[in-house]
This record gives sequence, C-alpha cells and structure tokens, in this order.
Amino acid sequence: MDIYRPQPQASALGERINMRQVMQQVYLWMTIGLITSAVVAGFFATTGLTEALAPVLMILMLAQVGMVWYLAARLTRISPERATTLFMVYAALNGATLSTVFYWASLSNIAVALFATGAMFAAMSIIGYTTEIDLSRFGGILLMGLIGLIVASVVNLFLASSALYWLITYAGVALFIALTVYDTQWIKRQAERLEFQGVSSGAAAVRQVAIIGALKLYLDFVNLFLYILRIVNNR
Repeated sequence: MDIYRPQPQASALGERINMRQVMQQVYLWMTIGLITSAVVAGFFATTGLTEALAPVLMILMLAQVGMVWYLAARLTRISPERATTLFMVYAALNGATLSTVFYWASLSNIAVALFATGAMFAAMSIIGYTTEIDLSRFGGILLMGLIGLIVASVVNLFLASSALYWLITYAGVALFIALTVYDTQWIKRQAERLEFQGVSSGAAAVRQVAIIGALKLYLDFVNLFLYILRIVNNR
C-alpha cells in the first residue's frame, strides 16, 4: 500500500463508529429534550397558559401515553429526521403538561427533587454503562412492573387511597431507578453493535439509536423526577 497516495475520505462519522460518540449523542438529545420540556413548562406556568388550558392539558396527559407507545413502536421504522422531530414535539407537549407541577409544589421542592433526580439518574446510568451483568433477562419483569404501576395508578384515581398512593410512589422510584440501569445497558449494547459494524452502519443508524436511547432515558428521568417530587413535597 502506498502510504503517500491520497486516501479516500472517511464517512461523516469517521472510518469506524466510536461507541462513546454514539452514547454522547444519546445524552445530548436527552438533555435537549429535557431543556425543551423545562422551557415550555416554565413558559406555560409564568404566562398563565396552564390555568387557561387546564381542560386541554388533562386530555393531553392521556394522549401522551398513546404517543409514547406510538413513538416506541415507530421510531425504528421512520427516518431519523422525522424521529428527531417527533421526539422534540413530544418533549414540548410534555413540558406543557409538566407545567402543572408549579401549582402543587414549591420552587424549592422542585429544585431539591431535580437535584436528587439528577444525582440518582447519573449514578444509575453509570452502573448500567459499567456493569458486566447481563440485564436483558430482566426486561420482561420491568415491563410487567411498569404495566402494574400504570394500572394501580388508574385504580387509585377512583379509590383515592393514601396508603396505595405512597406505595405507588415508592414503587415508581424503585422501578425507574431499575429502568435507568436497564435502558443504559441496552443503549450501550446498541452502540457497541454500531461500532462493530463500522461505516456500514451509517449516520442514519447512529441517529436512530441516539433518538431511541434519548427517548428511553428522557422518560426514565422525567418519571423518576415526578415520583421523587411527590416524596419531597409530601403531598
């Protein structure tokens, strides 16, 4: 091989896809999504839109559940650009509904909950990234736990049981701590697969994994924050 001969240009991601670069994109998009939600939530709360659109927001909360399931099912089948757009739209809509927390929790409690969530999320994500234990076998258990949590929450809307409310709250914290570890390892495995495939994966595949991973971790963070805020606010 003639080392002085000009070599062909590498792809936009280089000759090989670096796993850490993929993970960085995941956390970058997750952070962008969280910032978008925070900005929208703050705007709705400070301008009074939360009160003005309260009935719409209640309906939107239910619609978002369906939107999450739709995104989870379709993200692997649509273009990375559309996936990115849908993720950002969801983050903005979720920010509108999250603006309601300013009406039942104080700013100090919100700040404490955010700090606790950030610290806990970072620790669990590091564990998920570094652990050698294969967590894939726990996927079914975590899914059943999530379904059970949703069902119990809906039932308690009618029972209004204080004991069940706090049981759901602490179970929610435990579940989303576990999901953060599980999802981080899942994303790492996907990043390793792209790194192994190299250039053949392409930028589109990297963006796809980044958006799917960002959505998973975004949901883990937001739900963990809401359950921790319940505890901090003691309501």
